[in-house]
Amino acid sequence: MDTEPTTPSPRPSFPRVPLILAAAAIAITIVGVAFVRSMGVEPSRPAGTPQISRELRFEDTSYGAIRISDAQTGELVRELAPGTGGFVRATLRGLARERKRSAAPGPESPFRLTAWSSGQLTLEDPETGRFVDLGAFGPTQVETFTAILLGPGGSAQRSAAQAAAAHAPFAPGGTPR
Repeated sequence: MDTEPTTPSPRPSFPRVPLILAAAAIAITIVGVAFVRSMGVEPSRPAGTPQISRELRFEDTSYGAIRISDAQTGELVRELAPGTGGFVRATLRGLARERKRSAAPGPESPFRLTAWSSGQLTLEDPETGRFVDLGAFGPTQVETFTAILLGPGGSAQRSAAQAAAAHAPFAPGGTPR
């Protein structure tokens, strides 16, 4: 009985070409983004005219909730319980981080939530000029912010705008009618 020592077979390696192509794609993306940012190119502003706009204040509570109030009336629009509203919280963190970086006023300055005639829904920080096109994150997120936009605690001016918007191209869900 001859038993030859077995040598482990070489482990198959992952093909190099796909790895190199993936690394090149990532590098091109990073360089492209850096180039566009260095040129000062900003995302395009929404097309159309504002149909409904609301100034809102977002405040953290001592028990972990977020209190959303109408900036003009001070009335409560909604309160997000701790552990809920993940997208709203993440969006606000991004805008707040930008405020801190640019040394803009803090939470006392409201954000502007706007439904546009083009069907877009945006959240803007008037202090920094930064805005988020909420439609880019899907219909669920648009519905969440539409409920905030049309929620209680608004002014008569917003109610008149709502009535006018009922006949405009904007439909809840952020899509044109």
